[in-house]
Amino acid sequence: MDPRLSQYLDLQGLTARTVQVVPLTGDASDRQYFRVRLKDEASIVLALHQGPIEFAAMPFVAVARLLALVPLPVPAILHHSDPLGVLALEDLGDVTLQAHLGAAPPAEHAALYRQAVTLIARMQQRGEQLRSDQYPPYRIAFDVEKLTWELEFFVRHYLAAYRGASLSDGQREALREQWRGIVGELAGEPRVLCHRDYHSRNLMLHRGALYMIDFQDARMGPDTYDLVSLLRDSYVDLTPSQVDELIAFFLALKGVGGAGDEAEFRRRFDLMALQRNLKALGTFGYMTTSRKNTVYIQYIPRTLSHVKANLARDPRHARLRDLLGEWL
Repeated sequence: MDPRLSQYLDLQGLTARTVQVVPLTGDASDRQYFRVRLKDEASIVLALHQGPIEFAAMPFVAVARLLALVPLPVPAILHHSDPLGVLALEDLGDVTLQAHLGAAPPAEHAALYRQAVTLIARMQQRGEQLRSDQYPPYRIAFDVEKLTWELEFFVRHYLAAYRGASLSDGQREALREQWRGIVGELAGEPRVLCHRDYHSRNLMLHRGALYMIDFQDARMGPDTYDLVSLLRDSYVDLTPSQVDELIAFFLALKGVGGAGDEAEFRRRFDLMALQRNLKALGTFGYMTTSRKNTVYIQYIPRTLSHVKANLARDPRHARLRDLLGEWL
């Protein structure tokens, strides 16, 4: 066990009450997570950072406060140590939405996804009412620079590093031209508060309800962003009818009606899905080639299928489909 954990347990007076410390599977960050089982009380989770932290300035802390005001279900922050780089959190258990779906009957599956969609609608509505520059998400956005960087990340880490593509200067410039069209439209849309990574691995099932985790990168972006993350997920399969029903449910929550409005939303949804899934391929390539973490390879085929479906659906993407065809 990292000696900082022992020091932290001593600091909080938990050593004598600690039954067991169990390492947990982490996310794609450099943080490590540990469950501390305690005598006769609820267990807690310790997030161990690489070095010292500054609690008051942490985006995770500020965003947690904002989401609690919405209110949205997020883990409680219990205590911390700046010098030791430790943050103690409420233990939400081990069951992600992704893990639960394999055992859930269809009715429960549908109810959980409706709950997840409802949380997005609430975050967008109340997020606008709570808008203030004192919270980090309102100061950053999915703008042209960020969206373009993500697509170039796909080129570097999926096409070049993972697939071994050797792109000519002409091919690279042709891709940049395609990115400009996609990014210009997405960055020009009205912005709402976005979780930024709202998928089945970042929703925990705890006491019969969904809780959000990994929200520290929240920012402003298109109203399709989180819904795309949930419904064009790299980690689970949803049928076309499930996706259609959940999009309709979201629009009903937002008060959007009319076939024309729904068609326009779906067009924007598909464009956002294309950008986000390309970015996800870049992340999987990066984790595999740079971080030597091969667990993400299994999620590439599903993500590729999302990309290919969106490229085929819209004739505007014919040129991009031709450019990427060899590697998709």
